[in-house]
Amino acid sequence: MQGSLWDESQKQENQPRAPEIDISELESLFSAASISDGVGAGKGGRRGSNIHKPEKVQLVDLRRAYNCEIMLTKIKTPLPDMINAILALDSVALDIDQVENLIKFCPTKEEIELLKGYTGDKEMLGKCEQFFLELMKVPRVESKLRVFGFKIQFSSQVNDLKSNLNTIKEAAMEVKESAKLRQIMQTILTLGNALNQGTARGSAVGFKLDSLLKLSDTRARNNKMTLMHYLCKVLAEKLPDVLDFDKDLAHLDAASKIQLKSLAEEMQAVTKGLGKVEGELVASQNDGAISEGFQKVLKGFLLTAEAEVRLLTCLYAEVDRIDGQLAGSANSQCIARVMKVRI
Repeated sequence: MQGSLWDESQKQENQPRAPEIDISELESLFSAASISDGVGAGKGGRRGSNIHKPEKVQLVDLRRAYNCEIMLTKIKTPLPDMINAILALDSVALDIDQVENLIKFCPTKEEIELLKGYTGDKEMLGKCEQFFLELMKVPRVESKLRVFGFKIQFSSQVNDLKSNLNTIKEAAMEVKESAKLRQIMQTILTLGNALNQGTARGSAVGFKLDSLLKLSDTRARNNKMTLMHYLCKVLAEKLPDVLDFDKDLAHLDAASKIQLKSLAEEMQAVTKGLGKVEGELVASQNDGAISEGFQKVLKGFLLTAEAEVRLLTCLYAEVDRIDGQLAGSANSQCIARVMKVRI
């Protein structure tokens, strides 16, 4: 450019020139590095654009593998430690939610065959596949996980059953022993006999407890009052001291919400679960060294659990007998209905 430094330099022949440059040295120091030079291979270096990380081999269905990996991130336990926790039935390391999730992601027969048929580098397998391989090291891993889940929940299940059975037992005893309730029942019987006077039912010596439910359905001629209301009127006038009979029946309201049939079904489930525990204990005797710790823990649990179930069975039989004496399972609901009526 005219008038510039470079223009003046060109005009002055005796102007000092730049020194000669060692081209080979310059190239060795500042030329662009090739991939073969190893530039970027060191820590913190950038890889060449044409270097690709080898992709993981995925044998399991992509959606299932994805969900499995999500589950594993929630457990946050290294796979070897997870297997050890399963074999040790360690409920501190794995809780019931985690165990149930592991059950959902036990490999199927098809997935097991796929993994057995894989002959490549196992390090190249995806996280789900590697997880399945770890589980496959444990004989009947799904059965062991189900036993593990049963063991974790056993105490709370048994305690809930005991609590409900004892509630029914207490309520039944309160019903049998309440003098005020007996007076009310006698009054109801008297009313019934009076209404049925002159018929075959006019001299009854008792009634079924589910007949109490009819008190609210029987209406007076003027349709303004039910027999339940009339009963309350009579009690208020003649036997006011019995109106607080509900204080004698502290457990009745809670007992009225419990069905013995449901408790029987829960007990059957516990007994069935205990049978599966026994079955897995027998089967694991052929597993070898891998299941030795598992067997030891399971034997101890089984001894305690069987004793608990025997006591529970005896308690249920006692409650069922007492409840039967009070005219079946409808009694608590019937009497509870009476208690809800207030003058």
